[in-house]
Order: sequence, then structure tokens, then C-alpha cells
Amino acid sequence: MMLTTYSPWHTMRLLNNEMNRAFPQGPVDTAKSAAANVTWIPAVDIKENGNEFLITADIPGVDPEKIEITADSGYLSIKGERAFEASNEDESGSERYRRVERVHGSFMRRFALPDTADADAITARGTNGVLKVHIPKRASLQPKRIAVAA
Repeated sequence: MMLTTYSPWHTMRLLNNEMNRAFPQGPVDTAKSAAANVTWIPAVDIKENGNEFLITADIPGVDPEKIEITADSGYLSIKGERAFEASNEDESGSERYRRVERVHGSFMRRFALPDTADADAITARGTNGVLKVHIPKRASLQPKRIAVAA
């Protein structure tokens, strides 16, 4: 038998998190961040393994060459923009959008880099709308296993 803890507000917390991700709000320091013009926030996964951190971001419809990634003062920033097709009309003007659900505009994500990250060796690759940012760990700060002699 498996016991689970009941959390009556779990669903509301999930909804709140999704709303905050979709519609960013709050005070923005425009001197330190370009987040004042952010329209949408891409979803990311952050994974840590033995020798690196991996950030995977879903950014469909964005040219990987137009994504700006910077590492500065202990932070990693990912910025870019997804363009909106302003018009889909032909010469006769008979075609129009009936519904627009795909988010467009500028985006930005910013992450604090851990002390073990090697900011000088960060690499990134974008394929099929997925951006992968590899952040290696510094070898000098990784834990070393010490063998015990018998």
C-alpha cells in the first residue's frame, strides 16, 4: 500500500505557476534586465549530472542563430524573439486568421549559475525548436573520491 499526502491547494499552485510563466508580472529593474519587454517565457528543464548542468528550453519557431545567450556576473541569460506573421492574406484579401493561439514576441530567461559552473566553457545547440545549453562543472571544484587502503 502506498500512502500519499493530500494537498488541497496543489492544483491551485500549479495553475498559479503556469499563469506566472505565461504572463510575467511584477517590478522589473530595466537597468539590470531586458525583461521589461518580455512577452512570453519558454518552458525549461534543468538537469545536473556528474560533470555538467544541462538546460533544455522549448523555443519552437525561433532561429537558433538569433538566440542570444550570455554569462555575466554569475548569471546565464537566454534572450530572443519569435516573429508573428502579420498577414496571411493573398492578393484578393480572402484569407484571414480566425484564431491565434501561438505566442509570439520577445522572451528571456535568466538563471543563477552555481559556484561549480565553468562559465567560460558553456556551449549551446538548437535543433528542432529545442535549445540545449551545456554548462560544464569546473574540475577543481568537483568532489574527489578517496580510496581507503586496507
